[in-house]
Amino acid sequence: MRNNWRDGFESERERLNEIVTSRGTLGIRRFFALDEQAYNAGALDAKTKELIGLASSLVLRCDDCIAYHIGRCFDEGATREEFYETFTIALVVGGSIVIPHLRRAAGKLEELCGE
Repeated sequence: MRNNWRDGFESERERLNEIVTSRGTLGIRRFFALDEQAYNAGALDAKTKELIGLASSLVLRCDDCIAYHIGRCFDEGATREEFYETFTIALVVGGSIVIPHLRRAAGKLEELCGE
């Protein structure tokens, strides 16, 4: 099931990525490719890598990255319990400055779960 925040976020992200990669330098295109490849399954499965990406994004306080990884973790089958353990790790690593981002992440998760 899709929802409004995710559809709008993903379509705008895709549109802007196309602009950046079509007009950007070789270095930009290579970085974008590396970013995509880093989350492919390897020694760690894709879900675990996305959860790591989510924790990192919370600590770095990047709302776009948080939204992206919430969606990807959901697609990879992360459970609510896995999300909240990831939120806990991010909070411990990042401290109280993470709380506003954690709130928004929890809200997005609730929307994805249909609540």
